[in-house]
Amino acid sequence: MARFFKNREATIGQVPGELVFIGEQKVHETTIRVIDYDHETLTEQELKDVEDSIPYKEKDTVTWVNINGLHDLELIRQAGKGFGLHALAMEDIVNTGQRPKMEDYGEHLFFSLKMMSYDEAEGEIKSEQLSMILGKTFLITFQERPGDVFEPVRERIRRQKGRIRKVGIDYLAYALLDTIVDNYVSIIERLGEQIEDIEEEILTNPTDEVLAKINDYKREMSYLRKSIRPTREFLLQLSRIDSDLIQDETVPFLKDLLDLASQVVDIIDTYREMLSDHLNIYNTGVNNKLNEIMKVLTIFSAIFIPLTFIAGVYGTNFDVLPEIHFEYSYFIMWGVFIIVTITMLKFFRRRNWI
Repeated sequence: MARFFKNREATIGQVPGELVFIGEQKVHETTIRVIDYDHETLTEQELKDVEDSIPYKEKDTVTWVNINGLHDLELIRQAGKGFGLHALAMEDIVNTGQRPKMEDYGEHLFFSLKMMSYDEAEGEIKSEQLSMILGKTFLITFQERPGDVFEPVRERIRRQKGRIRKVGIDYLAYALLDTIVDNYVSIIERLGEQIEDIEEEILTNPTDEVLAKINDYKREMSYLRKSIRPTREFLLQLSRIDSDLIQDETVPFLKDLLDLASQVVDIIDTYREMLSDHLNIYNTGVNNKLNEIMKVLTIFSAIFIPLTFIAGVYGTNFDVLPEIHFEYSYFIMWGVFIIVTITMLKFFRRRNWI
């Protein structure tokens, strides 16, 4: 399935808020995991039914419900009904081609963004849709498949490391967003090292393989840019939002995260420009190589033009030629060839053509 745009044909003519799964099913069964905590207690468990997570929203503790798998529309519908989610938010959750964004629905905030990983074997960035619902006492995350970048956050919760167990649900949302953006930085650093390494290869050996690498990196950077620039936009909205769900104490952390996201976008633009420069250098190198080849061929052609003329004159079939019966005519002709060749080479060198 295309990475840059998902096929939305199934949504044509549907009622707004109608649940239509758009994307590729990446798991067979949906799994539900709950982490519930305050500064003293911690509960972590797997649930068989989404309805078992609904009572947590009435507790005074911080509840993080993580759902893996978006293809089970009935489960998504039950979660939306149980937690009072807006119909448009539920529609966006099952649309894996959704543009990163934030929506304020009053009782809860909706975030949609891409969670990425870099596949070394294929040299390609893999991504999945991540949707977050931030309520007063709960945070629900919807992922396409198990496996994420949030394990460091879970460890901080388990070990009571830092302030995460002492503050509210909005700080947990910030911690998850911060982990995602940090992962963006890690991916870009790895790609950046490879992009910088090919510069010497372009100068020394501009082959078709090098051109393919440049185009691959340009495609991956374009994909990163498409996903990360809107993320910066909604982080800007989030850092300025007037909502009871975001505490004043969390705003400085969100602004710091916005700065990091802006740096990431700047780095992506820098590498995109660098790749364009690499492409120009490659084309220049190929053209220079072609010019060198053409110069050598032109020199050979220029040398053989007078030799061909001489050989053509003395290769005619006339009976009467002044030197045709002279004993040393053949050797004289070769002498003339050599003298003409040496004279032309000296002329070319004096003109700095060779």
